[in-house]
Amino acid sequence: MNRLFLGLLVAGVLLVVGVLVYNWLQERRARGRLGQALTRGGGGREYAEPTLRGGNGAPLPQNTTVGEAEVDAEDDLPLDAEVPDEPLPQPLTAAHGARDGSAPDPDIECVVLLNPGASAPGTTLGQVPELRHPVRWLGRRGAGLPWQPIDAAGAPWQEIAACLLLADRSGAAKRRDVEAFLQAVSAAATTVSAPCTLPDAAEEAARAEELDQFCADLDVQIGLTILKGEPGQIAGTRLRGVAEAAGFRLDARGQFEYVDEIGNVLCSLQNYKQEPFTAESLRVLTTPGIVLLIDVPRVADPVRVFDQMRLIAKRLAVTLEGVLVDDNRRPLDDAALAAIRSQVQATAAALRAAHIEPGGTRALRLFG
Repeated sequence: MNRLFLGLLVAGVLLVVGVLVYNWLQERRARGRLGQALTRGGGGREYAEPTLRGGNGAPLPQNTTVGEAEVDAEDDLPLDAEVPDEPLPQPLTAAHGARDGSAPDPDIECVVLLNPGASAPGTTLGQVPELRHPVRWLGRRGAGLPWQPIDAAGAPWQEIAACLLLADRSGAAKRRDVEAFLQAVSAAATTVSAPCTLPDAAEEAARAEELDQFCADLDVQIGLTILKGEPGQIAGTRLRGVAEAAGFRLDARGQFEYVDEIGNVLCSLQNYKQEPFTAESLRVLTTPGIVLLIDVPRVADPVRVFDQMRLIAKRLAVTLEGVLVDDNRRPLDDAALAAIRSQVQATAAALRAAHIEPGGTRALRLFG
């Protein structure tokens, strides 16, 4: 065995070990930041995996990077790679809001509680000025009873909660938005004779910025690109037939969606040319390729969904006589797909460590 061969063998082993150590360190750092941010009242993010969102939040037709390193076909990670076994942060207490989606959630919302001297009807609360971020008015008819959304025809409420979502994909709530929200809540409190303690607008705006940054790191959308061999093009009529046969349905936003039995979107199929699909355009257009996209925070069991999307992508590649490629148009083999899968797994674990269940109420709010 000559020295050159030994040197190459050692270099290969070191490369694989380096990738594994890098992923472990990224996961460790992610969980540390996630736990700290929620303890301070923030939300969640620390992985910048294959994200396909542009500056305006629109998906881009690319397979991008895993962590800070590009996915390479030579990254030979096993399909069943496990996330490093580290203890997760302790679950949040009930004081931080119930996780059924109906209760106030002070970890991700600016929450103001109103306690009217007498039961107050919802019609007396007035209107909050239109803001970029959702506002919820919740009420309950007595201490310990479930929180319910307040509508104009609702019965009188003994306790009221005004809730402003601090961050979503449109960005963080700005100080002016928080101030407008608090002014509206103060006016409603006066109307129903309900004492309340208003938080500091600057502190809430700062918390919103922290939450937004925290969530940006976990906002992972992963795409698998199928390109027709040069100089080939996929006919729109052919594409629609194949997509619908695979279970996709064209939506109003110009993409095909693959949904489960209760209507939840699992993945989408988009035009590689970044032009929307319509029933009319599909009759005449051609495209060099398509992108299958999974929105990791918004799907339950992201690893299972990725496995399903990967299988669909392979079948579509065969049917459309295309090639599954990365963003440099290099074919993706099973080793590269396994590396991406391991990152989906790590991202899902990091979301759960932050008490943001993928596909759950919190995730749908923060990543909506």
